[in-house]
Amino acid sequence: MTMIKNLLTDTSGASAAEYALILAIVGTGIAVAAYTLGTSISGAMNKASNCINSGGTSTLVC
Repeated sequence: MTMIKNLLTDTSGASAAEYALILAIVGTGIAVAAYTLGTSISGAMNKASNCINSGGTSTLVC
């Protein structure tokens, strides 16, 4: 009976679950930031490539 009571009042597993949740949230944030940064860099590189290929005479601001 005492063992069951101890298992029901044990909260050490809650800390591990909280750390896992925090890790999942931070990991998701890092993944979203990396994707957004990659998209921005890709767009900038494409714009620079277009300016170089057009010889700077494009209607785009080079």
